[in-house]
Amino acid sequence: MKLFVDTGDLEEVRRAAEWGILDGVTTNPTLIAKTGKGFRETVLKICELVPGGDISAEVVATDYDTMLKEALEISSWHPQIVVKVPLIEPGIRLVKELTQREIKTNVTLVFSVSQALLAAKAGATYISNFVGRVDDISDDGMRAVADTVRMVETYGYESEVLAASIRHPLHVVQALEAGSHVATMPLKILEMMFKHPLTDLGLERFLADWDKAGLSIFGTAPV
Repeated sequence: MKLFVDTGDLEEVRRAAEWGILDGVTTNPTLIAKTGKGFRETVLKICELVPGGDISAEVVATDYDTMLKEALEISSWHPQIVVKVPLIEPGIRLVKELTQREIKTNVTLVFSVSQALLAAKAGATYISNFVGRVDDISDDGMRAVADTVRMVETYGYESEVLAASIRHPLHVVQALEAGSHVATMPLKILEMMFKHPLTDLGLERFLADWDKAGLSIFGTAPV
């Protein structure tokens, strides 16, 4: 499963990229606005920090003609850019058009399998199924992810299912179990995946034993 970080913060992207396990970045208007920096310059810098990764940048218009103009502008900035499109009627029409032009797309704000089907039929590169926001209204967000994966595989659609609105590491594990192709999450969730109390205890024990023995990797072994 691919791991994306969901952020517009360049320092967060740089930190995640240093680990060597980052496959891409998703952004949205809210995340970009929080940075206080320009949209184009931020997206291009993210592309630089994650070479070869898919970088989702979202259109902000809601009428088809303006959405198309924005999408063509955004996609022209860098070959790594994936145009992010909300699941609304002109959005699906836009995805179909961009697919015909061989421009990658990420359909966002997907909450149901019926919505996901529309995105898949339009040729979306990624279908962003939101999990946490569905859980917030006392429903099972991960169920739609699993159902969308099954739908894509059953009918042979080329879209990849992207589990979004990830709130904790368990969501990542559940996305794996559901067969999601991608999970995108805030940096803090990615950092939490490193943590386990037994890892901390084990490392503490190993280092204590090493120090007690007076060993050194670069020094002379004790007599």
